[in-house]
Amino acid sequence: MNAEAYETRVAGEEAMVALGQALSPWLKKFRLVTFSGDLGAGKTTLVRGVLRGRNFSGPVKSPTFTLVEPYALDDQPIYHFDLYRLNDPEELEFVGAREYLSGDGLCLVEWPENGAGFLPEPDVNVTINKVNSGRLVTFELLSDRAKALADELKDCLKLKQEVRSQ
Repeated sequence: MNAEAYETRVAGEEAMVALGQALSPWLKKFRLVTFSGDLGAGKTTLVRGVLRGRNFSGPVKSPTFTLVEPYALDDQPIYHFDLYRLNDPEELEFVGAREYLSGDGLCLVEWPENGAGFLPEPDVNVTINKVNSGRLVTFELLSDRAKALADELKDCLKLKQEVRSQ
């Protein structure tokens, strides 16, 4: 399957949170979004922004040891997975990942390569790379639904750039 890809540059933690907030309405339309990048690239910071965009004001930390952190939001549950310490994709069965992935919520998965063979193809893969003093964030639209909503992504990225320039 061919992916469409879009990129944006982000300078700093506040800008990464602002990007997540801008993307939040768009991401709400999907079931599975994966986040790739080195340690400290900003995956959890971006997820925090997505949750802030849904009016969640509590703490957001990476569920490295619990594997999943559920957020029961009024409009749609969000399940934040961190598979960094996952030894075997079969472990996802024990935390109920299959139910999360087949439900109505949005699953945001960091380190998806550690769940290969268990995780279905995501709608969107977000890759964050460190460049100079900032980050290059690449959005690969993988599902037909994501590709059909590409114009909305472009609008979100413009919104993020406007927020950053204020």
